[in-house]
Amino acid sequence: MGGVTQSAPPQVETPVPPSARSLFGSLERWGNRLPDPALLFVFALAITWLASALLAGHAFELPSKAGPRPTQIISQLSPPALISFLTDMVPTFVGFHPLGVVLVAMLGVGVADHSGFIRAVLRRLLAVTPAALLTPMLLFVSVLSHVAADAGLVLMVPLGGAIFQAAGRRPLAGIVAAFAGVSGGFSATPLPTSLDPLLQGLTQEAAQILDPSRLVNPLCNWLFTSVSSLLIIGGGWWLTDRVIEPRLAASPGEPPSAPPPGLTETTPEERRGLRAGLVTLALIVAVLVLIVRPHDSPLRGPGGNLTDFGSPLMKAIVPLIFLLSFLPGLAHGIASHTYKSSRDVVAGMAQAMSSMGYYVVMAFCASLFIYAFNKSQLGALLAVEGAEALRALALPGSVTIIGIILLCAALDLVVGSASAKWALIAPILVPMLMQLSIAPELTQAAYRIGDSTTNIITPLMPYFPLVVSFAQRYDKGVGIGSMVSLMLPYSLLFLSIWTLLLLAFWGLGIPLGIHGVYSYP
Repeated sequence: MGGVTQSAPPQVETPVPPSARSLFGSLERWGNRLPDPALLFVFALAITWLASALLAGHAFELPSKAGPRPTQIISQLSPPALISFLTDMVPTFVGFHPLGVVLVAMLGVGVADHSGFIRAVLRRLLAVTPAALLTPMLLFVSVLSHVAADAGLVLMVPLGGAIFQAAGRRPLAGIVAAFAGVSGGFSATPLPTSLDPLLQGLTQEAAQILDPSRLVNPLCNWLFTSVSSLLIIGGGWWLTDRVIEPRLAASPGEPPSAPPPGLTETTPEERRGLRAGLVTLALIVAVLVLIVRPHDSPLRGPGGNLTDFGSPLMKAIVPLIFLLSFLPGLAHGIASHTYKSSRDVVAGMAQAMSSMGYYVVMAFCASLFIYAFNKSQLGALLAVEGAEALRALALPGSVTIIGIILLCAALDLVVGSASAKWALIAPILVPMLMQLSIAPELTQAAYRIGDSTTNIITPLMPYFPLVVSFAQRYDKGVGIGSMVSLMLPYSLLFLSIWTLLLLAFWGLGIPLGIHGVYSYP
């Protein structure tokens, strides 16, 4: 992100239909009135305190495996509750599950990114791609770039434009295809990323409102997200080549400028570093396979399975992401002379942490809200009442899941952070749907679809203006409205086919991932 130093050209809107312009303008004005996502948790905490005080003592029955459990709302404004809130504040924050997950994973990713290893891998994949397969390879690499979190977006979007221009194609088509792959297919990836354990931790906490013994596997959606990546690549390929690029070719625009220098080239040092990084990655994977193969492997669970909830391998998902990023990145840095001393390595980790300052603030606010919300039993009450309302409607389970996907997609238009949204709504949605026999793993998969597909059409996404500025390098007439109109077909297509894929998985009984079940209990 720090490498993007160019100032954005003035945004001049291309003609868009008045109704669309009005819709996008209203969305932007409405979203801009919302407080910062971190403050949303502060307001949610205040509402929790007030609601728990007003409903204090309200008794209800909470379903459980052992039968109905008498429960009541506990005021969080009572002196004992406030004292507990203050004395537990530090352990509540430090023990907030997503916080450690993200920070540890980003330490490793920071080294891989700072050394240039991630960029070298992505460039090399695109460099060896035949012209006929350029679009699917760009989408594939964009999907793979999710392991680099936001850095993938900053790298892939301008790279998509440069690659398409070098191939004699419309560079704007490359930009929108890369943007669609990175952000529209945010949860579609064949590789585990830090997002998996991050969402799992929030899902598990929400499920334990209803069932304290319920565990959720970090890779519970892994098979579904892996197959989803093929769907996103195929759908994006068809849409880019058959719809978007012909549309761009038929529209008036400025002649393409020269591609930004250095985006498509690799130096001998980078190639040497790439070889070192890939060899290191292969060695780590080989050693890991050798360790897990024996039946008495220390990474297996008590029952001898690698995927048991209590197995050390499942508990080590985040540290493994760290090692699989850190060590290849270190090898690349040393071989390419990007890292000349240990200070350079530490600088890469520090740079990654410096970009996480806002997330730490948000995690602090989120952890306190979730603490009070769980202690008050408001989540349990909302789950019971919400489940009764849905049960009275007698909707098929598939219709309920489609409704959850659309709800999450609508929320994504105004709250961009995946973890922020899920921290807010998981304590309500997960236990509520559990009472309708819908498993937490299925609810999480539905959330991931809604959270991903509308990323690319909301001007409130933090990187949306940056994407527009990348597009303006090739066509200064591109503005927010025209970019949204270009991305809308991707959003609608991804939302439709991804929802159908989830329903097909469910109908055929294909596991969503490891312990990725559909029904509860």
